[in-house]
Amino acid sequence: MTQRRDHVPSRPTWRCAACGIAWPCSAAKLRLLGEYRTDRTALLVHLATLQVEAADDLTDLDATRPATDLSDRFTAWARPR
Repeated sequence: MTQRRDHVPSRPTWRCAACGIAWPCSAAKLRLLGEYRTDRTALLVHLATLQVEAADDLTDLDATRPATDLSDRFTAWARPR
């Protein structure tokens, strides 16, 4: 039997635990949009909170390369069109 891995962030690198790409990956974005389909504002607050945590973690990993603008990665995709 194969073990299914969820598309969640692997901290402190903020890569997807399932597919290894930068989180939120496409699968995570779809899941989040489904979970928050009736409350886009709550989704954006949740993502903004995670963005701050990611910036701290990524800066701690490599202080010479501070995490700069992560808004495209974390919140821009979730804004209503």
